Amino acid sequence: MDKIRNFCIIAHIDHGKSTIADRMMELTGTVSKREMQSQLLDSMELEREKGITIKLAPVTMKWKGYTLNLIDTPGHVDFSYEVSRSLQAVEAAVLVVDATQGIQAQTLANVYLALEQDLTIIPVINKIDLPAADVEGVAAQIINLLGCKREDIIEVSGKTGYGVDKILDRIVSLDNLKINDSDYTKALIFDSYFDDYRGVVLYVRVFEGEIAKNSEILMMAAEHKGLALEVGVLTPKMSSREKLSAGEIGYIVTNLKTTREAKVGDTVTLAKKPALEPLPGYKNVLPFVYAGFFPVSNDQYKDLKEAIEKLSLSDSALRFEPENSPVLGFGLRIGFLGLLHMDIIRERLEREFGLDLIVTNPSTNYEVVMANGIVKEIKSAADLPDISEVAEIREPWVKGEIIVPKPMIGNVLNLINEKRGHQTNLGYIEDRAVIDFEAPMANLLTDFYDQLKSATSGYASFNYELNGYKAEDLVRVDFLVAGNRIDALSVMAHRSEADAIGREVTKKLKEVIPRQNFEVALQAAIGARIIARETIGAYRKDVTVKIHTGDRDRKAKLLAKQKKGKARMKRFGKIDIPSEAFTVMLKRD
Repeated sequence: MDKIRNFCIIAHIDHGKSTIADRMMELTGTVSKREMQSQLLDSMELEREKGITIKLAPVTMKWKGYTLNLIDTPGHVDFSYEVSRSLQAVEAAVLVVDATQGIQAQTLANVYLALEQDLTIIPVINKIDLPAADVEGVAAQIINLLGCKREDIIEVSGKTGYGVDKILDRIVSLDNLKINDSDYTKALIFDSYFDDYRGVVLYVRVFEGEIAKNSEILMMAAEHKGLALEVGVLTPKMSSREKLSAGEIGYIVTNLKTTREAKVGDTVTLAKKPALEPLPGYKNVLPFVYAGFFPVSNDQYKDLKEAIEKLSLSDSALRFEPENSPVLGFGLRIGFLGLLHMDIIRERLEREFGLDLIVTNPSTNYEVVMANGIVKEIKSAADLPDISEVAEIREPWVKGEIIVPKPMIGNVLNLINEKRGHQTNLGYIEDRAVIDFEAPMANLLTDFYDQLKSATSGYASFNYELNGYKAEDLVRVDFLVAGNRIDALSVMAHRSEADAIGREVTKKLKEVIPRQNFEVALQAAIGARIIARETIGAYRKDVTVKIHTGDRDRKAKLLAKQKKGKARMKRFGKIDIPSEAFTVMLKRD
């Protein structure tokens, strides 16, 4: 046990976590040169294409007689709960900072998470071989942030492998594991996924006791029992053992049918002799971004439902329920942890299951307090009860953090104010400003990140977390096409922003909906009050072209007949609304 070291790598997106992990596996001989490929731990095709880690991956390595367990964590804010559980499973964190980029928002967020778990932080500057690298400038930022010495910072190049052995030596030189001697068994689940052939596989860190093959296990929070059909370590392939002992990180193949029975953060104990209390920090992660997913053809609804059920087996944060829209037909309303999570699920549905999808504008969930005191949660504007029975509507707010070069502070503060947010703090790390702010979640959903990038020429980085619900003056804005209300287009908005949203969306709908043979009115309304209107003009056929004489009465008669026909069409005409109309809120230009 004295020879085990557990650590993880934390960094902002694209600072080279997975590349450094590759070099470590090469150096320690965990993976042979023949099997080596870049970003080996990113097994999903999407991860390799986007160059980001979506699912974390543990790996066991040997170095100078020590067993090193590494967890490669995702850097993105949507998965911050998974990162916090991974940090709880280890004793040290290698903090990687890009020599060309410096400290960015998720670097800070992950450092705070590591400090909360009381980990030893090993600072590393990566990509020192690039021409644009500013090693001394970035080192000054790290010293400012962590209060460490200059000689504590290790300089490496993930691409060439220079300096990676120094990281391994530093990890080996750390103190022993913190192990509690106990008669009970406790292991933390820091990830779980569903294997089509073997059922649910858990990645665990054993804190106390041991878990042997074929022993009956109990998930303490979910209160589910299961069997440990196989236990072992990852090198990075599965390598089975007779048992996992205290201090080790490995996997358990269970007979469970879905990850809902074994969620991230839960404590595994033995069913025969269960532990008295679970490990701290478990929370039930709830989605707070919702979007309607509809198949382009209704024949695909069954395929969509089956595909989502398959994905939800290995993603316990996915929530979904059936939804029916008069325009789009049958579909599902799906809950996500954030916009990246939604983007990944949408791409996986289209690629892995070959589905053609219409995705409605994402919205967040709201708490509605009824006049009788009952609190309801609604997931879309269409679910809002009769407004006369509503006492107040609460919307989720987020706490955000933006890191930006000093000259661009003004642009960012203006953008935050536009989004109904307010700055709470302003600090500095060397030549960068750290802006802390609070803002309503709904206003950051659609294109805040794109606007932030354009306001700061791409130099800003952004991180956020949920910060409770606040009661606001919110209204439901409905959109009517030719007098028919389209529920899938309805949005919740603050009263002060409703008029602008109404005008903007009706203008965009006018561009997207094709012209008909009759005039079509596009309206935005709050209740019965119309707040914006655009008109799509009718195609006009020249009915007088067949008259060869200039007889005025005959012309007037034909035009009057056409006018009657158009009025009838307007009453009975059906309008085909294209799928682009449902994503107009997502597109700025």
